[in-house]
Order: sequence, then structure tokens, then C-alpha cells
Amino acid sequence: MGIAASEFEDAYEDNETSDDIEKISGAILTEPIRGLELREPIFVHPDTAVGDATIAMNNAHVGCVLVTEGNRLIGIVTERDILKKVVGRLGTDSPVERIMTPNPETVGMDDGIAYALNKMHVGGYRHIPVLDKQGHPVGVVSMRTIVRFIVSLFPAVVLNVPPEPGLAARGLDGG
Repeated sequence: MGIAASEFEDAYEDNETSDDIEKISGAILTEPIRGLELREPIFVHPDTAVGDATIAMNNAHVGCVLVTEGNRLIGIVTERDILKKVVGRLGTDSPVERIMTPNPETVGMDDGIAYALNKMHVGGYRHIPVLDKQGHPVGVVSMRTIVRFIVSLFPAVVLNVPPEPGLAARGLDGG
């Protein structure tokens, strides 16, 4: 006589259905950037010291700053830029203009999430600036923002995953 499956195991079996897949892919393909919860971007001037930009990023808990002159986006500085171009090479008093990615790829508020995701994937970016219709930067789409959006499409399934998903499969009750 075998051991009966626990209620716990039943609750966490693979519940992915074609309806779930259609809902997720449909939302990603049709939802515009404006449907995401964008954070207010952090702006710096090209002559801002790398150290000051890093402090601003840390204080705001963000992974990039936008480099602007007036209302015009001229570059982006990310955590990767700091790690690859500054650490062991430049002083933190160097201007961000020396390490920024000039003229970064951008998306508009009415562009689709799938469009942004494609640009990020093809370019290897984790952040992409969002411009309004006048071309002024108004936000940044990050991979974290997109993942948060995807999770919001099926919160109960994701939020109820056990802390150690393999625990049920090993036959332990974890209690």
C-alpha cells in the first residue's frame, strides 16, 4: 500500500494551464509601458562625479541614473558601468560623462512591454529609459519592473510557492 499524497503536494503540483500562458503572453504583448509601475528616474548632469552618482543610486535603491542636459537624455550610467569602468581604473571623482553609455536605446510610454523586453534582451540591458511624447525622460524600465508585472498576473500561484519547493517532493512535511 502506497503513501497517499499530502494536501501540501496537491496544492503545489504544476498548475500551469494554457489559460495561464495565454493570459501572461497576451498581457506582455498588449500592455503598454504606461501600465507598468515606473519609478521616478534619478537624473545627473554629465559633470557629476561618479561617486555622487553612485551615492544617489544607493540612496534611491536603483540600478541606474540618467544623464541629462536640460530635459534631454544624453546617456545612462548603470551599476555595471561602475563595476566595469570605474573600479580599479578611475577615481570616483571622475565625471559620469567618462563612463556613461551615450545615446542609450529608449522606449516610449505607449510602446509595448514586449517591445521593451525585446530591446533589453537583444542589447543585453537590464535598464532602458522611457521617454514621453516630447522626448523627455520620465522613467526607467528595469528587468525587475517587468518581473514584478508578470508576477502580478498570477499572484496566488507565485506567492504560495513553498520556501523550499523540493521539500514536498522529498516526502517531508516541513512542519
